[in-house]
Amino acid sequence: MLEKIRSLTLEQKIGQLFVIGLPGVELDESARQFLTEIPAGGVCLFTRNIREAVQTRQLIDDLRGFLPIEPILSLDQEGGLVDRLRRVIVPVHSASSMKTVGNTKELAEITAEVLRIFGFNTNYAPVVDVPTKESLNTQNGLQSRCFGENVEKVVELSFIYLKTLQKNNILGCPKHFPGIGASVTDPHEELPIVKSDRNYLDENDLIPYSKLLSETHQIMIAHAAYPNLDLQERDQNGKLLPSSLSFNFVTKLLRQKIGFNGLVITDDLEMGAIVKNYGMGEACKMAFNAGVDLLLICANPDAVREGFQAISKAIQTGEISKERFDQSLKRIAQYKKLMQPPLEFNKDRLAELSKQIEKLNETTN
Repeated sequence: MLEKIRSLTLEQKIGQLFVIGLPGVELDESARQFLTEIPAGGVCLFTRNIREAVQTRQLIDDLRGFLPIEPILSLDQEGGLVDRLRRVIVPVHSASSMKTVGNTKELAEITAEVLRIFGFNTNYAPVVDVPTKESLNTQNGLQSRCFGENVEKVVELSFIYLKTLQKNNILGCPKHFPGIGASVTDPHEELPIVKSDRNYLDENDLIPYSKLLSETHQIMIAHAAYPNLDLQERDQNGKLLPSSLSFNFVTKLLRQKIGFNGLVITDDLEMGAIVKNYGMGEACKMAFNAGVDLLLICANPDAVREGFQAISKAIQTGEISKERFDQSLKRIAQYKKLMQPPLEFNKDRLAELSKQIEKLNETTN
């Protein structure tokens, strides 16, 4: 895979750094032109892209055939509030409903098979944030998305979920590092301020990442600020720097202290926590120089273009070094070697899996 990436043009290599969203339900001429302009390393699908079963598989097959090398084909399929496939298969209950190892393992097995039938190779799950009593009673965007309400339960069930998902050939992605369970703000709207101190972080939020390290090939970085940590940086205007753009959080904490050598991806860079404070181009450069490998831009084609152009210029001028660029290309190649081809599309099997979901839902609440 690394040789395939090395054989790409510079433009195509830069494209490998981007996981992007598309507006429609098919790879029409407009989408083809866009992916020729921005030859993305991956595509993340949302409910807007998923109308019915045959259409979804066709879109994914077309993407796989069109992009220069095998793309990361991803979605957020957690269940509950975050269920991108609810139009094409019976919706599944949330992670917080999975109280037992057995239920969690079954959820992962069903999810993996469903995703492979549709053609995906990556699921941005599990959420391994550890909620607090305060955050559970606020609208921080995490309600029902966590595997438990304490660190022990989160570790136990998220480990089973991730291991089972990957045993069944869908790659997972624990999120949102270094932990936003204590936040009372939704990062889709504004930058969450997490007031945890270092002892709390070490004894709660970072534990799932350490415990899941042996199973983890990709981690998603949160957009959040941690003013009570000495790791917290400020930007040139004196504002608290989001963790997704911070060398201290991405490189010093995740890579050097915890020892993670796999792919690091941002949460969606179009979230309010980023776009209200930074231009997309600047945010992409900052995230990449912080140690991130993949830049996730989920909706606006112009935002993707701005990010792509900024990274391209930074690589060409040396603002991003060749060594740093090569580091991420190697990690992307290592990850893509792990991706498995899809299962044969089978509508009857999807119907059977829907029945399994109904039975699973009956055992959870």
